[in-house]
Amino acid sequence: MDYKDYSKDRLSAGEAQKMAEIIAFGPVVFQISRIMLKSGILGMLRDSEYGMTAQEISDASGYSVYAVKVLMESSLTLGTVLYDFETGRYSLGKTGWFLLTDEMVRVNMDFNHDVNYIGMFDLDSALKTGKPSGLRHFGQWQTIYEGLSQLPEQVQLSWFAFDHFYSDNSFGEALEIVFSRKPHRILDVGGNLGAWALKCVEYDPDVRVTIADLPPQIEMMRRETAGRPGAERIDAWPVNVLEPSAELPSEPRYDAVWMSQFLDCFSLREIESILGKASRVLDGNARLYVMETLWDRQRYETAAFCLTQISPYFTALANGCSKMYSSADLTEAIRNAGFEVVRIYDHIGLGHSVLECKIK
Repeated sequence: MDYKDYSKDRLSAGEAQKMAEIIAFGPVVFQISRIMLKSGILGMLRDSEYGMTAQEISDASGYSVYAVKVLMESSLTLGTVLYDFETGRYSLGKTGWFLLTDEMVRVNMDFNHDVNYIGMFDLDSALKTGKPSGLRHFGQWQTIYEGLSQLPEQVQLSWFAFDHFYSDNSFGEALEIVFSRKPHRILDVGGNLGAWALKCVEYDPDVRVTIADLPPQIEMMRRETAGRPGAERIDAWPVNVLEPSAELPSEPRYDAVWMSQFLDCFSLREIESILGKASRVLDGNARLYVMETLWDRQRYETAAFCLTQISPYFTALANGCSKMYSSADLTEAIRNAGFEVVRIYDHIGLGHSVLECKIK
């Protein structure tokens, strides 16, 4: 898309007014749609040949006719369902079809409900203080990453599903980029549960990967990778990269440093510090690979919308100071840390970019 369009108002007055009201009723719209999906009503409508009456939906769902009408009439004006006033039958609308069948929509909805919803009440405080004020609803941690292993089970499931859905769909193409230079040793900074490392040791039987992450994540990674093919070639380096004295492993020297959906977890100042540490462990001709979803390099406007709406999660719950970055902001931080961006590979997977960098 042409992002110059953001300098223009593209909606008619009527469309703009409707959008303003959708925003005003946003929490209601979200919960109605989530229940329509979770209850199976959207699936029933998709599978019905002639649509369903309120009574039929009530009989099939277990909701009263009153509850069904509350759900259906709200959904009707959203466009997720359609209604034939002559027959009194409801059917699935196009928006409802996407809610039902688009896996990314499902992942985003679960993430917003289980992880974000309560914490967003404290977004204003987080914006003013630079602290993740909404995190207090889950525990007393400085960042959500410190508490990942202690979050309620459903919150963990939705968090990791969200994180892995976006990154895992990009790994195939990213592997070809990284291994085109035939690295022997890779440092995976922020490796989480080890999904990328497992892909690497599967891709190349000679490569060895070291995962650097917080100690609780390293423990979770060890459990997830135990017994998996190539796990014996995955090493661990427990570290909090934000600690001033903390360093990444300097021996052996690495051919590549990989950071996937990692730098968006930090402020620009913190990014420069982390990259400075990474530069000290790279071999002379080595590369730094940064994979991120940059909102200004998306093919579709919907993707840019989703990414910019994810930023408030970082503000309210993750750490209070990071976001989904534009390419201009991120490349400036990379250059400030002493790297040169050699090439940017766009449209990887569901919308990632891989920035290939070398030391200046």
